[in-house]
Amino acid sequence: MISIIIPTYNEEKYLPVLLESIKKQGIKDLEIIVSDNKSTDRTIIIAEKYGCLITSGGLPAKGRNQGAKIAKGDILLFLDADVVLPIGFIKKSISEFNKRNLDVASYKILPKKGNKIVNGGFDVLYNWPAFLSQGFLPHGAMGIMVKKKIFDKIGGFNEKIKIAEDHYFVRQVAEVGKFGIISSTKLFISLRRFKKDGYTKTLSKYLATSIYMLSGKPVKRGISYNFGHYSNKKKN
Repeated sequence: MISIIIPTYNEEKYLPVLLESIKKQGIKDLEIIVSDNKSTDRTIIIAEKYGCLITSGGLPAKGRNQGAKIAKGDILLFLDADVVLPIGFIKKSISEFNKRNLDVASYKILPKKGNKIVNGGFDVLYNWPAFLSQGFLPHGAMGIMVKKKIFDKIGGFNEKIKIAEDHYFVRQVAEVGKFGIISSTKLFISLRRFKKDGYTKTLSKYLATSIYMLSGKPVKRGISYNFGHYSNKKKN
């Protein structure tokens, strides 16, 4: 069984698109857990409509950990709320995950509506570096598949990390298990972060984070990620 865990905060625009893409996967032996950070829009209503299990969340790391606590699957798939799965994503992921005997995995990512220049930029700046360095410097963003027993062994995501807790997580798992980038499928993502904050500012933040993490330490101060910053709704 596979448990899909999605941290949310005011995701009424993006969540139904993701949930519909999960529904089209045609996988029966799965559960979807939405870990919600007190959304003020229709996020919970949408999750209930699709039959999701709902638990309390917080920032992404806490949301993922909270979801994992109630997960029944032996494989966990953590997804950001604004991603979309192509047809066959789950079947291909599990097949390659098992064939390569992986303990944790992540994906190549491409924008849902990117042009050739933007897609090429993602390939050059993230996909190929992540693929080529998978054996010695794991990268994990937007989507992470991991064995539940390994997740429990390392204690889940570090909730004190300000940004790139997903990258740090896969590097922790890789110390006790096997990591890989799934090559048989990819994950479609939203460009909302880049559009709202600007491409230069966003890329600079990610680059600074990546350089700092080469030290082997997570980012616990200085650089931050504001959960909900990219949604239209804000907390009162």
